Formats: sequence, C-alpha cells, structure tokens
Amino acid sequence: MTEVSRRLLLASGLAATATPALAATHAAAPSHGVRRRRERQLAWHAREQYAFVHFSINTFTDREWGYGDEDPKLFDPTDFDPDQIVAAAKAGGMRGIILTAKHHDGFCLWPTMLTEHCIRNSPYKNGKGDVVGEMERATRRAGLDFGLYLSPWDRNHADYGRPAYVEYFRKQVVELCTRYGTLFEFWFDGANGGDGYYGGARDTRKIDAPKYYNWPSIVALVHQHQPMACTFDPLGADVRWVGNEDGVAGDPCWPTMPNHPYVQSEGNSGVRGAPLWWPAETDVSIRPGWFYHADEDAKVKTPARLVSCTTSRSVAAPTSTSTCHPTGAAASPISTSPY
Repeated sequence: MTEVSRRLLLASGLAATATPALAATHAAAPSHGVRRRRERQLAWHAREQYAFVHFSINTFTDREWGYGDEDPKLFDPTDFDPDQIVAAAKAGGMRGIILTAKHHDGFCLWPTMLTEHCIRNSPYKNGKGDVVGEMERATRRAGLDFGLYLSPWDRNHADYGRPAYVEYFRKQVVELCTRYGTLFEFWFDGANGGDGYYGGARDTRKIDAPKYYNWPSIVALVHQHQPMACTFDPLGADVRWVGNEDGVAGDPCWPTMPNHPYVQSEGNSGVRGAPLWWPAETDVSIRPGWFYHADEDAKVKTPARLVSCTTSRSVAAPTSTSTCHPTGAAASPISTSPY
C-alpha cells in the first residue's frame, strides 16, 4: 500500500490552526492539562495512519463477537509471529499498532490475575504467554508506536451492569497503562450491553453507558498513567469516531465538535467552528469483519479499494483524509487486521 504524505497539510494548515482553535475554548493561560491535551492531539495528527490488530479467542471460535462462555484452552496459536505482523504494518506505511487486548467476550490477552478468562489459563506457552507484551516489544523493535483497545463491555464477567464491574474495568485500565510502556492511544469501544454469558447467568443486561462508566473519570485515569495517550471516543476523549466502519469521512471533515455527547450525524463531518477540538478517527477493516474467518479469505479488500476514492463517496481513502478531503484538517488513520 502506498503511503500518502500529508506533511504539507499539517505544516501549513493544521499547525497554524490547531492551537488558536483550542485557545478560543480555554483561558489565555491554559492549564497544564489543556497544554498536554494539545500536545498529544498534535502528535496524533502527525501520526496520520496506524494499524488495528484484532487477534484473540474469536480467531479460534470463528465468531465476530464472542459470547463470553469460551474455554480459554481454545486459545492456542502455534505459529504466532508478532514481528511478522508488525513488519507487514510498517511496510504498509503504518506509524503504529493498536492491539485488541480484550474484546466483548472478556478474554484477556495479558496474564492478568483479575479474571480467570485470560491467556494465563490457555495452553499458549504453557500459560506463560503474554500476547500484549509480545506485540508491544515487536512494535518497539520496529520503531512504531503502540496502543491498546479495551472493550468496556464484558460478556463473561458476572458483575457486568453492576458497580463492581466498573471497579474491575478500572483495574484493567491501570494494568494495561502501567505494564506496557508508553501508549499512543487507548481505545474504548462504543458497543455496550446486551446478551451474554455473564458468569453463567446467560441473560441480557442493559446500561446507560455515560452514567455507568463515568467516562470523564476513566479518561482521567488513563491520562494519570499515560499523559500522551489519546483516548477514543466518549465525550471528553481526545479522538472521536467518524461514524462508520467503511473508511468514509465527511468532505470536509472538521476536527471541531459541540460540547455535548457524541452524535453520529455530527461525528462524520464534524461541526465547523464548534468549541471542542475532537478530531475524527476513520477505521476500516481489510475484511468484512474485524476477526479472521476462513470463509472471508476471498473477500479481503484490494489495495486499490483501500486507497481509491469515488465520486459517489462509497469508498474513501483510509490512508489519508487529505487524499480525498483536501480541506479536512483531521487525520484519517487506517485500522486494519493483518489476519
């Protein structure tokens, strides 16, 4: 995949406009927290594109969303090579890797002691493996940045939907923020609540996500340990969702948004002149889904599809917003799965 450079846009447009736009929202002498937010967002803009790696127990169950009742013994990769994965991403022009550390099934790819539903109870390396750590080290060796995805929804945990689960989730955030070096992004999925295993209850649990998680406190917790990690995607986070998983950003795609909870119709194009600098991340899988499924091997998107733009706007260029949206100031990283 050819990397599309946006340095000219960043140098002439973004660098000149980002600070004034933020300054209008805050006092003339911004606080340390505001200055740090600017720093990490500017670093995010300059990063341009990075890869999203979805590899977990779903790879072995052939599910897209696991139910939470999976036997950890199913996770047993025999030829896992993180350096090969990272090399492929780097060859494609990616500047970093975001790994799915825990998807909705609740299975953890690091040897946490917070739950039994984790790699510690798998046959992989006789229970001594740590896919998060192995991917992190491979990413550093390649000179790329490393980030993590942690699903707030957990279809395995018995306390999901109750206050005890939020405390568990916060402990997971702290573990991931303190064990794997500097992170450039911490990704929270918006899918929350529904049917699940839930420790054997096998029922349906619904939540009011903003109230349940208290997102400002979660974002603050990430930044307490990782001040330069951009958070995705609730109100108060550094980066917003573009509103679809097709790689289609608005034209233009404004980095500013109103100061209220995310609205999908606003998220695609942003709102010009709105008070929050909350730029859009454009994510698109190279397959129909995010996890590997053998029956989708013939449906992998071609490089031409991934870098092309059409007048109908049905396909955007996930490698760079500026390719198709020369007036858009927001970066457009690609989220891909090399499996």
